Amino acid sequence: MKFNTFSIVGRCARTGELGVAVSSAVPSVGSMCIYIEPGVGAVSTQSWVNPYLAVAALALMRDTPNAYSTLKKATSGDPDLHLRQIGAIASSGPGAAFTGEGCTGWCGHLTGIDYAIQGNMLIGADTLESMSQAWQSSEALDLAERLMLALQVGDQAGGDFRGKQSAALKVMGREVYASVDLRVDEHAEPVAELRRVFEVAKQQLIPFVQGMPRLHGQSVTLPESVMSMLLKSPASRSRTDE
Repeated sequence: MKFNTFSIVGRCARTGELGVAVSSAVPSVGSMCIYIEPGVGAVSTQSWVNPYLAVAALALMRDTPNAYSTLKKATSGDPDLHLRQIGAIASSGPGAAFTGEGCTGWCGHLTGIDYAIQGNMLIGADTLESMSQAWQSSEALDLAERLMLALQVGDQAGGDFRGKQSAALKVMGREVYASVDLRVDEHAEPVAELRRVFEVAKQQLIPFVQGMPRLHGQSVTLPESVMSMLLKSPASRSRTDE
């Protein structure tokens, strides 16, 4: 399936978390494009999606934490590489991306010391440039918030020229489970809806996940207020988004 998409993969310098935020005018972008291995790397595979490129890149990153060299090696044997787009970040080093000459325009990518931003079938370059500016100006924020902010700014700058349908946000630390994993499918404004769901998750989900068992570091005690809230029905819980 062709995923004409804009996305950002990023790494947090403070926590080592890795994450991806992505939106597209096709359904289920979060299930098809995002690949993350804790402590290893994060990848978004796009355009005519080949998940095995992401899998191969992450496998190589286990031994070589360099997004550029592993991405180059992982993509070298793909006969349809000209149709692919992929962005990656490793546990260390700068981000890397590839945009095949067969990707539908407008297409391109931007990379930096801790991110890669890529998109195809976009209205124009403003989408990626505005995402880069948002990322670089929000270093003090948590990784999930930075990724969400960059995705929102890209959406507001134009995004996919066909319209909108799905969006996703995923962040992983060192545990095998995600600290944030949210998806919106089949929605007229998926990025705006993802923001709404993210705000609910910050109250009702993320504190719970922080209290789950960990192999690395200590769990955070679940606040009594959150525990009491989660014992109520969803309709009875207060939400700042309402």
